[in-house]
Amino acid sequence: MHFKRNLLSAALASAIALTATGVQAQTATTATDTAPANDATELDTVVVTGIRRGIESAISVKRESTSIVEAVSAEDIGKLPDVSIGESIGRLPGLAAQRVAGRAQVISVRGLSPDFSTTTLNGREMVSTGDNRSVEFDQYPSELVAGVTVYKTPDAGLIGQGLSGTIDMQTVRPLSFDAPVGTVGVRGQRNSLGAAADSSAYGERINASYITQNAARTFGFSIGYSHTTTPIQENQVGLYEPWQAIGDNWRPGVPSGTFYSDGIKALRRTGETKRDGVMATLQFRPSNAWTSTLDLFHSEAEQVDTANQFEVHIGDYNGTNDPDKIRLIVTNPSINGNNTFTGGTVGNVYPLVRGMYNKREDEINAFGWNNEFTTGQARIIADIGWSRAKRDELNLENNTQLLPSPQQFDTLQLQLRNSGFSQINPGRDYSDPSSLYLSNTIYGSGYGKVPNVVDELRTGKLAASFPAPAFLSWMSDIDVGLNYADREKNKRQPEGNINLGAQGVTAIASDLQYRPVDLSFAGVGYIPSWNVPAAVARYMIFQPNADADYLVAKSWDVREKTTTAYLRGNINTDWGNVSVRGNAGVQVQRVDQSSDAIRLSGGGDPQPIHMGKTFTDVLPSMNLAFGFDNDQTLRVALAKQVARPRVDQLRASLEVSASDGPDQDNGLRNSFASGGNPLLDPWRAYAFDVSYEKYFGTKAYVAAAYFYKDLRNYIYTQTDPFYDLSAYTPDIPPSTNNPGIGVDPIGSYTRPVNGEGGTLQGLELTASLPFDMFSEALQGFGVIASATFNDSNIQIRDPESASSVGAGDIDLPGLSKRVYNLTVYFEKNGFEARVNQRRRSDFIGEIGNFNGNRTLRYVVGENITDAQVSYSFPEGHALSGLSVLLQASNLTDEAYQTYAGTKDRPLEYVEWGRSYLLGVSYKF
Repeated sequence: MHFKRNLLSAALASAIALTATGVQAQTATTATDTAPANDATELDTVVVTGIRRGIESAISVKRESTSIVEAVSAEDIGKLPDVSIGESIGRLPGLAAQRVAGRAQVISVRGLSPDFSTTTLNGREMVSTGDNRSVEFDQYPSELVAGVTVYKTPDAGLIGQGLSGTIDMQTVRPLSFDAPVGTVGVRGQRNSLGAAADSSAYGERINASYITQNAARTFGFSIGYSHTTTPIQENQVGLYEPWQAIGDNWRPGVPSGTFYSDGIKALRRTGETKRDGVMATLQFRPSNAWTSTLDLFHSEAEQVDTANQFEVHIGDYNGTNDPDKIRLIVTNPSINGNNTFTGGTVGNVYPLVRGMYNKREDEINAFGWNNEFTTGQARIIADIGWSRAKRDELNLENNTQLLPSPQQFDTLQLQLRNSGFSQINPGRDYSDPSSLYLSNTIYGSGYGKVPNVVDELRTGKLAASFPAPAFLSWMSDIDVGLNYADREKNKRQPEGNINLGAQGVTAIASDLQYRPVDLSFAGVGYIPSWNVPAAVARYMIFQPNADADYLVAKSWDVREKTTTAYLRGNINTDWGNVSVRGNAGVQVQRVDQSSDAIRLSGGGDPQPIHMGKTFTDVLPSMNLAFGFDNDQTLRVALAKQVARPRVDQLRASLEVSASDGPDQDNGLRNSFASGGNPLLDPWRAYAFDVSYEKYFGTKAYVAAAYFYKDLRNYIYTQTDPFYDLSAYTPDIPPSTNNPGIGVDPIGSYTRPVNGEGGTLQGLELTASLPFDMFSEALQGFGVIASATFNDSNIQIRDPESASSVGAGDIDLPGLSKRVYNLTVYFEKNGFEARVNQRRRSDFIGEIGNFNGNRTLRYVVGENITDAQVSYSFPEGHALSGLSVLLQASNLTDEAYQTYAGTKDRPLEYVEWGRSYLLGVSYKF
């Protein structure tokens, strides 16, 4: 594996070597001077607050764990170090965040997409409002989470473990606090792009938390509430996919063989997201023999936004047809050395001004009840859990154009850029709403979708822990357990055309118009914006259909019943002067998966279809932590791991069809089928991890970790050209043009299948160092830095994303070969300041496309910088307990960019602006 080393990685490697050896040498040379040595190494006994409290709590979690973990801890009640959980998690070594709508929402663990990891809340697997399993972290208010632990290596007792990692979010435990405590906070927010259309640039965050206990400390209660209103402001230029090498005279004026995109759009997206979250915990501990904990969580969010959009087809389609077709004409084409079209004068095009409205409502509810009993030397745990997520969406579009055609055709001056906004520069004016008509445009009058997702999970667990028998003296205790999980996820997506009403062609009335939006960043100028739902209600007819043949793949039910049994021995012994901690055990998973969906034959005759299978996996694992002198730890882990397939891949949806005419070889109509695959096996892998960690109490540490995963299989969408379809071909209707011609029962079947895997490996370097370790003059300053290098020989193909990533082999989705994180902070006398930077190299990201399906895109690597300053008034001051805070996100206004194969073929260039938050909090 060849790792490119930059300044940060070289500095980290040097820091690890120097701190591990230099401080040890210092300790050795001052062995006779006990006071200085203790001052240098026993600082974990000092009471700390603020930034240092969060850092040291996280270091303690990592240090004491028997697995290889990373952790984030709240600096105080209701105060994680970042605005969102996703931001905090995305800074951890070996993890990387992908932005969605400007927020760190999609988390990759060790170079693998979210499909390979699992997210839990207080140890219970959580449902998702998305189409698959990956959790959208902005659904969980950071003010209500006490900490996050990422398990990079599994152990036999870790339920719901992922193949790349398991992310566990934790809420507070009220009986862990010495006294009642509460906090309230208010912050105002502003987006630097400013207001547009009907949407403000301002938002707010309000939170309150309270923790209390009774005098006897047998009962504890905590509750937290968070409200957020976040403005949505976005500037974007996007090009159509695919970029294709065109043939002779395909696009008049452009030479054959040139790579060309058939359309371009510029938009200003406006709107807001509102989210309310509540978490509550009740603890009852009548004696040391019984502790009962009840967890409740509720989150609901509403996102409403409109893309106010100028769009033009430049692929020789303007609504005219033979014999009167008026063809596109391109003059002065600019073509770079990679044979990519980069601009020119484009004539005979017919632009649209569109309103693309989206309303999304999410709701997550979760309940968990844990009871822990101690009887004699045994400990028994009984736990039940339930969570349910629901997502309802409404997508509407209005299409307007200048009339009449072809008199209103336009000529554009195009400049396509791979860095910065491409320029469109139309010749006509599109700012007057009275000149733009809702009509049957070249893209129709409109289209709408009503997606709905419901995900429900019920769990039950019974576990016991008891001392190891005397002959296993190297073990402290043994854990056994049984867990049952029943998960069902359903998706429906009715869609349909939005047609003009009885009034026919019409302009949109002034009472439905908002302020015009400025698309000058793309050379377009001002265009109208309007109330899209109101325009649909007044002028149009929308009757979504759930039964059309092209919707079969979007309507399904998937159910999984997973029974997990485990046996784990916990190791705690000494090998001479070396302490040995850890665990070894085995987990057995039995999964019964099934799906109910619709089968279509020849584009009609919808019939229910049920498919499924049952399988068992035996998963051994071992974690060992060797403790050496000078607070050094060497960890080694071995495991067999699995990850469940994506939920949409398990759908039973099936479309079977046949060619109209006979095949010249056998005289039969060729048969075809496509769909999901409820018979998939999970991803399986063997994993090896080793980690060296040098600690300085809980104040600081340096670490170097290496991981290796041998994926025994990978799930690809593939086509089997000789599949037996005889169970379905009899239902294909006869051909109207060739009656009496039979259908070949052996045909091609395209679906997800288990294919060949490969290897994934990586190196992670980390340092968390307060500078007063080196000089008292630097007291209060510190740094947290990490560098991750990933490498894989796995190459996959994704036919469903061929228009953006090509039909050939591509790297693993989510894999950035280099990821860097840096935090520099200062904290002293109540004043805190920090600057955070996270950087990742190019990767293949997962997004939702226009059809509402998952698709892949090449994403340009990002460099995101955030900062915050705060001041907390000290005890004894009249304002004691009050803190003021200023935060800034995306300080450099880093754009989000995607491309098709090479960077000179852009797909999207998006700016979400900077976000500023100013507020106060009060702790009592």
